[in-house]
Amino acid sequence: MQISTERPAAAHKATRRIWIGAVVAVAVAALAAAVLSKVVNDRDAKGKKEPVALEFVAAEVARPVAARLPLTLEFSGPLVAPRTAVVRAKAAGTLLSLSVAEGSRVKAGQVIGAIDLADLQSRVADRAALVESAQSALIEAERQNTANVGLAAQNFISPTALQTSQARLDAARAQLKSAQAQLASSRVGIREATLAVPISGIVGKRHVVPGEKVSAEQQIVTVVDLSSLELAGSVGTHEVSLLEPGQAAAVRIEGQSDDVAGRIDRIAPAAEAGTRAIGVVVALDNKGERFRAGQYAQARVELADPSERMTVPSGAVGQASGQDFVWAIEKGALVRRIVVTGRRDPASGRVEVVKGLGTDAQILAVRFDNLKEGAPARVVAQRSVANAAPGPSSSPAGSSPSASASAAPVSRS
Repeated sequence: MQISTERPAAAHKATRRIWIGAVVAVAVAALAAAVLSKVVNDRDAKGKKEPVALEFVAAEVARPVAARLPLTLEFSGPLVAPRTAVVRAKAAGTLLSLSVAEGSRVKAGQVIGAIDLADLQSRVADRAALVESAQSALIEAERQNTANVGLAAQNFISPTALQTSQARLDAARAQLKSAQAQLASSRVGIREATLAVPISGIVGKRHVVPGEKVSAEQQIVTVVDLSSLELAGSVGTHEVSLLEPGQAAAVRIEGQSDDVAGRIDRIAPAAEAGTRAIGVVVALDNKGERFRAGQYAQARVELADPSERMTVPSGAVGQASGQDFVWAIEKGALVRRIVVTGRRDPASGRVEVVKGLGTDAQILAVRFDNLKEGAPARVVAQRSVANAAPGPSSSPAGSSPSASASAAPVSRS
């Protein structure tokens, strides 16, 4: 019996072709996957870019500098006229006349009005009559005592009678002195009742009008001398030890563009009740009477700095969440440093840094918006247009930086 070998051979060839096709398919798939992966990686590589370094010119960066910062103490208050006098009525009566009005200029000793003093004048006449009566009684007592002395020498009267006569003479003399004192007192009352101005100045206020009944010690007019004025202000208890009488002070009065020279005249010995403020008075000349009492003024006292301090430009210091900070460039990146500040000098535009910054630090000297922590940064001689830094901030110093990053030329992956 003959066995056919053609069928197994054909089956073997078919199986071989299947395996070859599978291997080829796997190879093609692997190749396609490799090509696709490369395409995807190339696309991702093209989509990702390295962050662009911010460029700052030399004028926009600075290093801490040791400098002296004068301390400026400021306090304010109203101007007052220390030479102010009130003319008062020294006797009750009717105001007959008052020759001045508010704003009138008067001189020391000038009589400005009169009060009806009929009561005082009648009292003076009565006491003058008492003086005349006492004088007559004294003359009679002296005559009687002289006669008694002669009689006693001739033993016509007893020593006791002579002593009684002498006592009457002494009483008459005392009575005359009393009457004369009362008369002098009444005359002084009339003289003081004259409405005379004690100082030269300007009538600031008139309190009564002619025809009005006034009482003793009632105010008639107030006179103000504007040749010198005082600023009454106050400073904290932690600052008062830096001040002393005689120190120069610059005074800026409301409505004026120039400072007026003044000096500290006196300092209160104790703080005002319920506060931690101590009164300070600054005196200033006002010869031309340019200023008036009641105007508001601000005094400024500058104190020299005894030592040098580490300082940075004022524009370099910002504030956020109650903390001061500066932007520093360290190892090619921006770093936000929290600092503790001290004295500030608006004239030089510098701020003392007490803590948080080294003497060799490189910081941004002006404020910029849209800065980010860790952003690459460098200092260049001239900034390129493509790598320009964010524009300087127009917000006042001390405000927090903007949270927006739209203007920053830093791309994030």
